[in-house]
Amino acid sequence: MKVAYLSIGTNIGEREQNLQDAVRMLLAHEAIIVTEVSSIYETAAVGFTEQADFLNIALSLQTNLSAHELLLVCQQIENDLGRVREFRWGPRIIDLDILLYNNETYNTEKLVVPHPRMYERAFVLVPLKEIIVEECDMLVNVQKAYQAFDIEKEGVKLWKTIATVDEFVPSES
Repeated sequence: MKVAYLSIGTNIGEREQNLQDAVRMLLAHEAIIVTEVSSIYETAAVGFTEQADFLNIALSLQTNLSAHELLLVCQQIENDLGRVREFRWGPRIIDLDILLYNNETYNTEKLVVPHPRMYERAFVLVPLKEIIVEECDMLVNVQKAYQAFDIEKEGVKLWKTIATVDEFVPSES
């Protein structure tokens, strides 16, 4: 199984529900096991700032999907949840980004891993750092980038503490 780290964000509608729905859809995929989910963090929008604040989480998963297949699953989840891409950095109901994939690098037209801007974004690194459980070269870079941020100045605020995947998206009995 391969290990991947994702970032998920939302700033439209029922933001926490949007995050939960995305994680539920990942969990429902037969080739994905979500192993960790971070707490939820709230941040102001980056790029186009005239919009609502975002809720962001990071998660780790195990999968036998290739990185490109995982990207297609993430894009399908975005579509299924109603994501509309009106303009870059605009408001969105959901955004799933592959941050890291099995200590591998990709640089294609459709997929760049590690995510090209993750080391510049505290709203990505703060939740990601919370769930990192194993060491690899790329995670050392996460640690270094995280230490360079003044988290308070970056405006990343803990919105809700999450301890486990099951706490975040309880199984329906």
